[in-house]
Amino acid sequence: MTNYPTGEASGLSRRAWLQKISMPALATAGACALPSMVLGASAPAKENQPGIYDIRRYGARGDGQTNDTAAIQRAIDECHQQRGGTVLVPVGDYLCGTLELKSNVTLHLAVGGRILGSPRREDYQAPAAIPPGNGNVVFLFAANAENVCIEGSGTIDGDGIHFNNGKGDGTGPGGQKGGNFDRPHLVIFYRCRHIGIKDTFFTRSAYHCFRILECREVNIRGVRIYNRVNRNNDGFHFNSSQHIHISDCDVACQDDGCALFGSNQFVTITNCTFSTRWSVFRFGSGEVKNITVSNCIIYDTYGCPIKIGAGKSKIENLLFSNIVMENVTGPIGIGFNAGNYNDTFVRNISFNNIRASLVTKPVNHPDIPFDVKPFEGEQYSCITLNGVGNSYLENISFTDVQITAAGGGTAAMAAKEVPAVSVEYFGVWGSAPAGAGAYGLYARNVKGLTLQNVRLTYREPDLRPALVLDNVSDAAFHALSIQGHPDATALRFINSQDVLCTATRLLSDARTFLQVKGDRSDNIIIEGGDHRKAQQALQGSLSAVQIK
Repeated sequence: MTNYPTGEASGLSRRAWLQKISMPALATAGACALPSMVLGASAPAKENQPGIYDIRRYGARGDGQTNDTAAIQRAIDECHQQRGGTVLVPVGDYLCGTLELKSNVTLHLAVGGRILGSPRREDYQAPAAIPPGNGNVVFLFAANAENVCIEGSGTIDGDGIHFNNGKGDGTGPGGQKGGNFDRPHLVIFYRCRHIGIKDTFFTRSAYHCFRILECREVNIRGVRIYNRVNRNNDGFHFNSSQHIHISDCDVACQDDGCALFGSNQFVTITNCTFSTRWSVFRFGSGEVKNITVSNCIIYDTYGCPIKIGAGKSKIENLLFSNIVMENVTGPIGIGFNAGNYNDTFVRNISFNNIRASLVTKPVNHPDIPFDVKPFEGEQYSCITLNGVGNSYLENISFTDVQITAAGGGTAAMAAKEVPAVSVEYFGVWGSAPAGAGAYGLYARNVKGLTLQNVRLTYREPDLRPALVLDNVSDAAFHALSIQGHPDATALRFINSQDVLCTATRLLSDARTFLQVKGDRSDNIIIEGGDHRKAQQALQGSLSAVQIK
């Protein structure tokens, strides 16, 4: 073991000795272990420590009034030119506009250090290196860079309330022409590799909080996002990125909590909380595969927490497990309409150990400065698996899932057929009376549907079936428990084949346990279970059903 001399005999004080051995290491390892005496210093050192670039040495004032853009950019540029290191943002409010992060630069925000967005549009740029889709005006960005890190317990605050003109970007449901794109996103990474984001607080963006576009090897840990001052206030927004890992984050936003559009692959999301007006995990078209979401809590979220919309897509191997949803609408929606495209599919999607408590309709978040204005189809919602035309969802499974709906569904809702349209889940229901279909799960055009230990109940009486199958084949239900209504049907199967129900259980009185409709219904087997609370076991196409 090496003994390092200290004290008078060595000629070094303890503090000088600590700095001597720690600073060279920091130049190599980044600023994760920056000594508190450096982070909290009230004045900059006369010279940069090796690998540490204090923005105050470059003229940054941190008084919340002076525009510090040029000073901070000089620190970043020199850090990059010297082959990398740590740009230190000490205590203070550093007002600025667009900043470019560069390869091998770690931006470290000390506790009490805040980079504050300018309220003036002219202080922001739309970099030519970033494509203009969804706007490319930005506060902090990196393009075609590698080994970039944002860390530390400080804050990046976009102060985006100044860009709220009452308009969204027009890309969402009911979007208007002439959307508002001329406002800065908080952070954009474009075609970057090896990105680290950890511990920092990101807040009040004028637009999306994070846009991570065509990037590789992204690790996000311990981040807090509070983004509720404007429309389209997403949390994380990914496009066609790979090897993404998100953990231990808390996200409260106004729009999509974690949108994954395009061809995202090899993604893990775990140990996070989310709350938003719209969706949390939202998937668009592209080649999407190998994604797991686990150990997450979703609360006060409307617009469907897990929403998968697919047209010209290849989506497979998505696993959702150990998720709690409280006060949500939806809660899961998958829509698929491939049209005339070949080689498209949505398959191999599983939902395990889910607990969801649904509300009747969206309500206002008290901290979002505009009203919710719910769509008709967002009310009385349920799990929706919606294949349209010749498009089929394949191999969808639910294991150990408990859904508690708000209830309140009427006989008119139960009687209405669900239109075969391919839009977002609330658009499907919006074409019919609110809540048409089922209070628990509605499935159409599914091949290979598995429900094991699934429980569907409601808090207020509901006259809709708990579960509706429409053109479903190769389905297996084991230990399915459903709540009934004395004047309603519990299960409804329409033109469905090769369905095996074992150990199903009716929890309360119902008029009919199973109603079978359609001349293509065939080979439906009911084996075991407890259906004694139903006035009649079967109704409809009885020849399609075998009871064992």
